[in-house]
Amino acid sequence: MPRKKREVRAELRRLGFVQVKGGGKGSHTKFKHPKLPYFINVAGQDGDDAMRYDEDHITQAKKDLGV
Repeated sequence: MPRKKREVRAELRRLGFVQVKGGGKGSHTKFKHPKLPYFINVAGQDGDDAMRYDEDHITQAKKDLGV
């Protein structure tokens, strides 16, 4: 069973990402990590199933952070 978008957002916060104020429109949320040069966008409501690319973004961020 796929994770929910709320779990994806929670994991990004645990990794040290912070939500960018005004960084998302509608159901989009933009996250930035102080040590990484890129943003991660998460689209969808909290109860929606996470997409494969959401999982890929988290995996890549963990790799880049050395976690």
